[in-house]
Amino acid sequence: MKKIQYIYQFAFLLGILSLASCKKDFPNPNAPTTDQVFSSARGLVGVNIGAQRVYSFGGASVLYGMVTANGFATNEVILMNAGNVAEFQFSRGGSTVDNTNTVLANIWTNSNKVIYDANTVLAAAANVNDKGYASGLIAHASILKALAMGTLSMYWEQVPEGIGANVKFRGRMEGFDAAIAVINSALSTLSSTPVSATYLSDATPGIDYVNTLNALKARYLLFTGKNADALTAANLVDLTKRSTFNYDAISTNPIFTTATATNNVFQAIDSTLGLPATLAPALTDGRIAFYTSINATIAPRYRINGFYNSTTSSIPIYLPGEIMLIKAEAMARTNNLTGALTELNKVITKTATADLFKVGAGLSASTASTSTEILDEIYKNRCIELYMSGLKLEDMRRFGRPVTERKRNFFPYPFRERDGNPNTPSDPSF
Repeated sequence: MKKIQYIYQFAFLLGILSLASCKKDFPNPNAPTTDQVFSSARGLVGVNIGAQRVYSFGGASVLYGMVTANGFATNEVILMNAGNVAEFQFSRGGSTVDNTNTVLANIWTNSNKVIYDANTVLAAAANVNDKGYASGLIAHASILKALAMGTLSMYWEQVPEGIGANVKFRGRMEGFDAAIAVINSALSTLSSTPVSATYLSDATPGIDYVNTLNALKARYLLFTGKNADALTAANLVDLTKRSTFNYDAISTNPIFTTATATNNVFQAIDSTLGLPATLAPALTDGRIAFYTSINATIAPRYRINGFYNSTTSSIPIYLPGEIMLIKAEAMARTNNLTGALTELNKVITKTATADLFKVGAGLSASTASTSTEILDEIYKNRCIELYMSGLKLEDMRRFGRPVTERKRNFFPYPFRERDGNPNTPSDPSF
């Protein structure tokens, strides 16, 4: 317990130091300096833990923002209280979502904060004598950095080239490419020096580093249209291993705490999970009961369930079903329709008992035969299997779904970026 408290004190300290950098400097003679924190191997663990909390903990987190912004934009969720201004904007969509939106500002600012902290760890890890410990630092920081870079690239047309004043912007596909480069560098490090047991005992539990890096690599390669490479990366993911953000009674699941438990922000839409009638899941699809629950007495009837149904529910960084569907899509887009249908049917026929996370459709295999039919089935099953994961908006664009099925295509740049950076691009029209 003392070890965990020590590490969390480092994480807390780094948050204070980060805030102080934006204001006047008030040195504390009894506290370690920033240089001292970043020169300590265990201090760097604290930085990673702090960055993970910024990404995944609380209503201001990147993860909460992703699920919320994506959920409303793609009709996965409905608004419960118009007094929640940011969520109300999302529920209306279009130009109602503006540069003042606090959820978007949190995604933007905290993604950049995670990237900044990860950069610091990656630079300092070179000076750690225990190379196995350094590998752990690098792997953990790289996962968080790649997730943050991927998030920005999913929701904005252009993304910052770096961290700092007046940074320039690049296209979002270049943002995904940069995330893939971070992942490749980490995988190269791990292939030569595995993560030490000492690092694993100090770090936040829950993440399988090699499998998570390969899963994220496959995801972003797919998003950039590099289908053959995406298939190669997906084939390296061990589908018997889990990677999750974990919560407890103090550090609680952000969606449960903010939305599910309160019934005052948003809830699941209904058994369609936000899909049009032609693609809606069959009522016998076991994933409906996994991702939604029924309240027969108090509106709304459909409630959030799945990975957001308790204070301590873990949230997966990726699902086995996502990897199967990456394989299916990559094959379909390279004209291997037989292989694509095989991978697709692994998801469609998968039962809850056969899945690590109990996500199972339990349906009869698809008989789709043409490329169009198979890709439609893949899109449909991505929307169901990965419900409320934050990935649907990216899928809708990639699969060429009608814009009438979504409330935004890309998001406007927060004022906190536009007001301080003259290089901020023009906002998208939709």
